[in-house]
Amino acid sequence: MPYLVLSDETNYGKKILIFVEGTIWKPKSILFQYSYRNYVPVGKSVERIANWYSQGAEIFYCTYQRDEQKIADTARMLREFGYPGSRLYYRLPGQNYREIVEAIVPDILIEDDCYSIGGAKEMCVTNLAAAMKDHIQSIVVKEFHGIDALSPNYLEL
Repeated sequence: MPYLVLSDETNYGKKILIFVEGTIWKPKSILFQYSYRNYVPVGKSVERIANWYSQGAEIFYCTYQRDEQKIADTARMLREFGYPGSRLYYRLPGQNYREIVEAIVPDILIEDDCYSIGGAKEMCVTNLAAAMKDHIQSIVVKEFHGIDALSPNYLEL
């Protein structure tokens, strides 16, 4: 699976894959919903993820972006906002989110409900094989509402 390196530092705890747009980022206003450069962190998502990382979680991100420059900008923005983690995964033409998730096999997948773009059929977890769904803990949050309500202890997710 294609990815950009965010950091060479890696933890070896549980793998957490987090979808960026809609889950931990939101537009500054509804007018900017389709302008990713105007996205900002949702709530205390930076602090929450940094806390999980400091406890040993291995953090990966997934973006909906497919354009090389936009993917690079997303990686840069993750770093600038202070999100810890080692990789930003993205899809090549013809690839779907299921392929990313099945290649990474995270212990925990955190994503939003994709309400504004069609709901569950757009989510990463939707098309996973049943055996994979049994292995991965899926956490779905309301789109643009963030992850603040999730436990600060990643072992309690």
